[in-house]
Amino acid sequence: MKTGRIIKSLSGVYRVDVQGKMYDTKPRGLFRKNKFSPIVGDVVDFDVENKIEGYIQHVHERKNELKRPPVSNIDHLIIVMSAVEPDFSTQLLDRFLVIAHSYHLRPQILITKKDLATSEIQQNIQQQLATYADIGYQIQFIGKDSDIDAIFNEWGEGLAVLSGQSGVGKSTLLNHYFPELQLETQHISKSLNRGRHTTRHVELFERSNGFIADTPGFSALDFDHIQKNEVKEYFIDINEFGELCKFRDCNHINEPKCNVKEQLAQGNLAQFRYDHYVQLFNEISNRKERY
Repeated sequence: MKTGRIIKSLSGVYRVDVQGKMYDTKPRGLFRKNKFSPIVGDVVDFDVENKIEGYIQHVHERKNELKRPPVSNIDHLIIVMSAVEPDFSTQLLDRFLVIAHSYHLRPQILITKKDLATSEIQQNIQQQLATYADIGYQIQFIGKDSDIDAIFNEWGEGLAVLSGQSGVGKSTLLNHYFPELQLETQHISKSLNRGRHTTRHVELFERSNGFIADTPGFSALDFDHIQKNEVKEYFIDINEFGELCKFRDCNHINEPKCNVKEQLAQGNLAQFRYDHYVQLFNEISNRKERY
């Protein structure tokens, strides 16, 4: 019996890394019977059938996982946004942050294509991101002349996952770090302001102090697992102010003696953050009514 980490899954075959040696494994029928599938990032025990193949017998308990795309045991979730092409959007960033927090992950923010943005655009983005820095998010900027190795190593040990809208440069980043990969990249659609999906599955690549995952880009974010009264918990600043609301179940919309609304009026809460919260709260409320 050997223990290793799944680094790739394709057509029912799971590639497992055991201290640099690779095995192509398949799960035992018991997994199908229990309707449970291993995913990339899982630590597994498997029997070796020959030198490079085996059968998975046991999946270790996951400390966390993303559902879409499926990847587990994440140490650092890096939300990748571009300064331009596609244009930077705080609304989209907030949606990614909500998804991350809903899976109990502490995300970091990476802004790419800094060199393609005008000084005016860069200044505007930095002003917007000051709000996120005040909340406590770690923020990095990267351009074509940046030290990619240093950026990757700042994330610390373990599994780092790159996630973000299609076309923001995730595959380009990995191509710089791993030239041998030659991952496919696509030009941005000017009409849609986004890229096409170029990554079609999750795969882990070894870096100096752990692994890094390239994940499929999102054309739409899935909030089906989130209830409307949970949204406030995933906006860190709103949740903190909400602890002093008069009513414990306050959703900070129309309730009386709402501390969130008071902090908003006093300028202690960014208007755009509150607007994005209300928009997502209403979106999820309407979705539940339809169902």
